[in-house]
Amino acid sequence: MPPKPAVNTRWLTSKGIALAYKMIAERDNETVKIERESSLVIVAKARIWASEGWQVVITDPDGKSHAPAEFDRLLAA
Repeated sequence: MPPKPAVNTRWLTSKGIALAYKMIAERDNETVKIERESSLVIVAKARIWASEGWQVVITDPDGKSHAPAEFDRLLAA
């Protein structure tokens, strides 16, 4: 069987816009992944998940990870 070609992991919206911000929320044995192009939307969602007891991290377009204490920096950018 031939090897599978490399997969592009960059997600696009239905309009072809790259989704720059990624959120991962983990709790117990569950993991939720959400991707959005807007830092405002992803921070709002991440704050809600964190307030419900989930461990949340946002990855920005540069690949840097941000914990909840750093979410305000994403909005200032």
